[in-house]
Amino acid sequence: MTTIDELYCNIDDFNQGFYPEWEKLQLESGDKKRHRKGIMSPSELMTIIIHYHQSHYKNFKNYYLGHVHQHLRKEFPQLLSYTRFLGLMSSILVPLCAYFGHCLGKPTGLAFVDATSIKVCHNIRIPRHKVFEGIAKRGKSTMGWFYGFKLHLIINHKGEILGTKLTAGNVDDRKPVPEMAKGLFGKLYGDKGYVSKALKSKLFDQDVELITNVRKNMKPIAIALWDKLMLRKRFIIETVNDQLKSITEIEHSRHRSPNGFMINLIGSLIAYCHKKDKPTIRIDESEKKLLCVV
Repeated sequence: MTTIDELYCNIDDFNQGFYPEWEKLQLESGDKKRHRKGIMSPSELMTIIIHYHQSHYKNFKNYYLGHVHQHLRKEFPQLLSYTRFLGLMSSILVPLCAYFGHCLGKPTGLAFVDATSIKVCHNIRIPRHKVFEGIAKRGKSTMGWFYGFKLHLIINHKGEILGTKLTAGNVDDRKPVPEMAKGLFGKLYGDKGYVSKALKSKLFDQDVELITNVRKNMKPIAIALWDKLMLRKRFIIETVNDQLKSITEIEHSRHRSPNGFMINLIGSLIAYCHKKDKPTIRIDESEKKLLCVV
């Protein structure tokens, strides 16, 4: 796992190039404004948010008051109060998203796609839920019905995230795939939920070959031995989804605003990107020979 000092240096180096370019794109109203620096820099705020997802704390308030204030005073000598910190979190949503794009992995020719549910409340509380009213939707996964969103992921065989998309819970898993697959090449492996001639044709035009098994009510098709092996190793992306939920706390029902939800989501994805021991598919010599034949 990346240390907090390394994390801060990486973020600060990125922000030194990002903020000048971002400020050029912002519209000016013509009024003079004071641009005072805050007590804590954006890099410090981003570091704390990402480090929270690396710390295994289940609650940000306990992390900030019990860990940052007690043990990270040397790293952050000008700490803000908890309430003030929450008030500034929304100001770094755009830089946080940009930094996540900077942390994405590189295509290797082998990729896996999957979607996982992000619940925002228990099903019995759906009629009373107000935070995501009109945004979140009811959807169905292999675990049953849920209320919230879907996180769509594409990873390579090294466990690195290549593309991601957040949609409402009722969106078809296949819909965001062409946009997520831009810039990829080689083969993309998915489960039976991605079976679609139209999707396969779209991806083929983008130099990506979609490989899936067939459903029970479909005629069997010939699949190369290498592709059969890779389909059996699709568990790698399911492992990534499980780690996002169980380790980096990507899903919980305590959100008080959509901005807070997005900051929590992006922060957890970045924390995963900085993991050094990601789930990986090791390709042995016999499998490499099959790859060469294909």
